[in-house]
Amino acid sequence: MKETQAHQIEKDLKINYGPNKKFITVCAGTGCRAYGSLKVKEALETELRKQNMQVDVLATGCLGFCEKGPMIVIHPDKYFYHSVKVEDVPEIVSKTIAKGEVISKLLYRDPDTKKTLFREEDLPFYKKQLRVVFGKNGMLEPTRIEDYLAIDGYQALGKVLSEMTPDDVINEVKKAGLRGRGGGGFPAAVKWEGVRRAHGEPKYVIANGDEGDPGAYMDRSLMEGNPHSVIEGMIIGAYAVGSNEGYIYVRNEYPLAVTHLTLAIEAARKMGLLGKNILGTDFSFDIHISKGAGAFVCGESSALFASIEGRAGEPRAKYVHAVEKGLWDKPTVLNNVETWANVPLIINKGADWYASIGTEGSKGTKIFSLVGKINNTGLIEVPMGTTLYEIIYDMGGGIPGGRKFKAVQTGGPSGGCIPESLLDIPVDFDKLYEVGSMMGSGGMIVMDETSCMVDVARYFLAFLKEESCGKCVPCREGVKRMSDILEDICAGKGKDGDIEILEEMSKAITDGSLCALGGSAPNPVMSTIRYFREEYDAHIKEHRCPAGVCKALITYSIDAEKCTGCGLCAKVCTVRAITGEKKKAHIIDKDKCTRCGACIQSCKFDAINVK
Repeated sequence: MKETQAHQIEKDLKINYGPNKKFITVCAGTGCRAYGSLKVKEALETELRKQNMQVDVLATGCLGFCEKGPMIVIHPDKYFYHSVKVEDVPEIVSKTIAKGEVISKLLYRDPDTKKTLFREEDLPFYKKQLRVVFGKNGMLEPTRIEDYLAIDGYQALGKVLSEMTPDDVINEVKKAGLRGRGGGGFPAAVKWEGVRRAHGEPKYVIANGDEGDPGAYMDRSLMEGNPHSVIEGMIIGAYAVGSNEGYIYVRNEYPLAVTHLTLAIEAARKMGLLGKNILGTDFSFDIHISKGAGAFVCGESSALFASIEGRAGEPRAKYVHAVEKGLWDKPTVLNNVETWANVPLIINKGADWYASIGTEGSKGTKIFSLVGKINNTGLIEVPMGTTLYEIIYDMGGGIPGGRKFKAVQTGGPSGGCIPESLLDIPVDFDKLYEVGSMMGSGGMIVMDETSCMVDVARYFLAFLKEESCGKCVPCREGVKRMSDILEDICAGKGKDGDIEILEEMSKAITDGSLCALGGSAPNPVMSTIRYFREEYDAHIKEHRCPAGVCKALITYSIDAEKCTGCGLCAKVCTVRAITGEKKKAHIIDKDKCTRCGACIQSCKFDAINVK
């Protein structure tokens, strides 16, 4: 294969970005941008010019530790500074950049050992991670293809086009054991093989970036932070299956991802990595971006195809397989963006290396979003088989405020809630399914003792009811009816037999729904009944919410011994339900009280009781 512009740039960059190169990376993912990281980057560039210092400042994708943004890393020493403000910049440049001195107040302090930690890899949040896919976010500016080339970007594509046949590629992915990261966990190579053998032209390759799970933002961060990894994986997949056209389906609510993908595709075309005769070969392939309108059901394959075709996003019958009749009824490979980003790694490092990571049935790593009642909110990438305990306590830092862990919901709104007794299970596709949950795209929502599990099930069923396309009766009517029953239970109107009705309906909806949205919709209900049935019984039989969440089932009172009569609670009560004299115990009029919780938040003496 002839020398290309891309290869020459790659050689030059390896010299320019050597191990001793001094540069600064600033996390510019969506979360850190909200904290003001772009202003920090601008201030760094201004200060460096002021001090006549030639140091590159890269606006990278998400670094994962979203709780601590804005974050910067100073290379080559890899000093990790968090919660950086614009006013910190002059000191960073004059001390750390100019003299190599660290600034203690910007370093991470371990809350357990109280030690000050200098580098990213030393932090407990990162220590047990294996960031083979997501870690590259921190080494490149996503709008510059040169940065991706500097970290061996498009080497896998060069190897595939010069040394491997399509069958070789499929066999390598099969040997690696790559399973789809979008939720179902279907073996990627089996899907590719089916499309390669299918009759009909043209064949399509699609990346699913329609990430609609509450609390999930893994795919968004990959598309924003390392779009070329997704694109390179898609090109390799297209070569393997014989496709010349592809689509990236991305939520329109992800404007930064759309922008970075668009720039990446344009840059790849200019370098001959996309379009006609890629890298001087007779293989041609191009990618288009299709923006979704935010319908959760469009994460389902056939609904996604309908959306790209300009039709309403509704699923079709399960027996119609995408490998034979997908987009425009042509053979189609659909994988989510994280799956595609794994492909270059497998080609570069080999199937044996990849298969050595993970468990027997789930190979490689998985990116999860860790949100909810957790100290360290953010994105993590761990080997398959890492336990829930390690994720929540070692990386997540445990539960805030010394509260007790209650459950973690995995797999998005259609996933299940896993209790404390199962925290030692290894996280992979099969184990999560065994305990009544699922991997999903990788969302994890952590709940503590203040969470009501009946209310959690009610919330997710209400979400799924609204997101149902309404095409099939089991989902349209069944999920709505289940949602109504849960609303009644939380409102104190639950009846004997409601739990049994929910169980019966769950089975009927699972068996009869047209697509995976309806088929998995009962999971939050079934898992909470399975592991937290006593909370359902308390709501129905005792008219009591043990967690103090469901307003119709709780009452507020003031502990006379703890109340100092400061009057703060009375000041924040909008309905004037709290009365009392100064420096004397106050009382709450239960008939007026709306149970808004404002008094609890204002009380500094823990004097408000909830029963």
